[in-house]
Amino acid sequence: MIKKILVVDDEPSFVRLVDQVLTDKGYEVLKASNGQEALRLLFAHKPDLVLLDVVMPGMDGWQTCQRIRDMSDIPIIMLTGKQNTEGDIVRGLDYGADDYLTKPVGNRELVARVQALLRRAQLPSTVGSQKETTYSDDYLTVNIAERKIMVNGERVKLTPIEFRLFALLVENAARVLTHKQLLEKVWGWEYTNDLDYVRIYISHLRQKIEPDPTLPKYIITEPGVGYYFQKSS
Repeated sequence: MIKKILVVDDEPSFVRLVDQVLTDKGYEVLKASNGQEALRLLFAHKPDLVLLDVVMPGMDGWQTCQRIRDMSDIPIIMLTGKQNTEGDIVRGLDYGADDYLTKPVGNRELVARVQALLRRAQLPSTVGSQKETTYSDDYLTVNIAERKIMVNGERVKLTPIEFRLFALLVENAARVLTHKQLLEKVWGWEYTNDLDYVRIYISHLRQKIEPDPTLPKYIITEPGVGYYFQKSS
């Protein structure tokens, strides 16, 4: 079945370029120039992935991302400018984006990211083997099978990537996972050089899960190597 990609951007020249690149790769491309039009196409055509520009008139990319995420788990790639890229990534996490590309976008990178995200969307929600998938203490409760994370008795909402990353750490409790292992298992082999992804997502997970994100007790850094999940003693 042909995959449908919704491209949301108010720059006609960029949309034409992306349309040509993705059509040549066998995708069906839907085009919207603003957030309202994007939501209409989302309802009408149910695309498999959204490429979403941050800066648009009216409903901007952040608002559009939030509205999409309220109703769907469809993969979303945000398109950001060169400046404040990390700030955009962190903000995008809050709204539920899955990936980020910086304009101008190379054709090969665009296709690789689209393919990786579509492939990842078809994988099971957990990424490890059939290990013990529950953990509980007085503060944190984790049930991987039910996709349930509770902090102080309240359910915590994680994005799909945040959940996959945290599930991988919990399933391998006390084992240090390298940056490359995390990138390969959670994002895909195309991302193995994007070390900032791991750092930013780990930081965001700590904000949601740790009692004190500045002194983490669950998601521990192994300097220069990677991270591991530590059970509370």
